[in-house]
Amino acid sequence: MATADSQSVEIAVDEATRVSGILIAPRESKACFVLAHGAGAGMRHPFMAKLADDLAALRIATLRYQFPYMERRGKRPDTPAVCHAAVRAAVAAAATLVPSLPLIAGGKSFGGRMTSQAQSTAPLPGVRGLVFLGFPLHPPKQPSDQRGGHLAQVQIPMLFLQGARDAFAAPELLNPLVKRLGGLVTLRLLRDADHSFHVPARSGVGDDEIHAEMLAALESWVESVAARPAISVNA
Repeated sequence: MATADSQSVEIAVDEATRVSGILIAPRESKACFVLAHGAGAGMRHPFMAKLADDLAALRIATLRYQFPYMERRGKRPDTPAVCHAAVRAAVAAAATLVPSLPLIAGGKSFGGRMTSQAQSTAPLPGVRGLVFLGFPLHPPKQPSDQRGGHLAQVQIPMLFLQGARDAFAAPELLNPLVKRLGGLVTLRLLRDADHSFHVPARSGVGDDEIHAEMLAALESWVESVAARPAISVNA
């Protein structure tokens, strides 16, 4: 099993803004996942920490980082422009910290959506694919696919890891969106899982099994995407 110590890093978003990051980079890593947190919990949330540790065991490095509002312990997320700047700064930091590794970007819920918005506006240099851990297509009980409109401008592979009971992504809206996006998208539905990848007690599977399925899908996809040539962009 590949293991690695975590390294605390500081990421400069702009001249006045710095955020924290945590790099875990096992020896002989296959890729680095630049991993953004969800809206309500930062990079040290147990889900984020476990995911990073488990990916390290699969030889996938991670750079977790805070959005500025989370760094200052605010409750209201930053504007999209500020979040996009943080995404770009984190990707640039990863390229400097682990320059030999292919880069993947994305994150949990809100973090994945901010990453995809940044990519749709201008390609993230060196990023070969995006991973969404519960893409928040709409708020619960407010079905709409408007939050997914920008994904049509993303021209690199995308992996959606979604709970089949995710209240933030109604299947009747998510499935048509994925079909419209075409061959760049891989959708993996995790049975009985909700937006946090929890399953009810009555389910025939447990949270650990769902987590293992998610990791297996992520590892396979990362290996495939990392093997492709990098796309040159002018950023």
